[in-house]
Amino acid sequence: MKTDKKKKDFDAVKMMRDIRKDISLEIKDMSFQELRAYLDNQLAKKSRLIGQK
Repeated sequence: MKTDKKKKDFDAVKMMRDIRKDISLEIKDMSFQELRAYLDNQLAKKSRLIGQK
């Protein structure tokens, strides 16, 4: 059985890994309190959470 490999226009897995890497680098030296403030700040920027309407 042959499968054709096509060039992807958008690679969601690569995007997720890149975002995860960027966030990890950003928070790697934070204390728990700094991390909590960072997460609260990031969540406050969102108008809605994923999955909510």
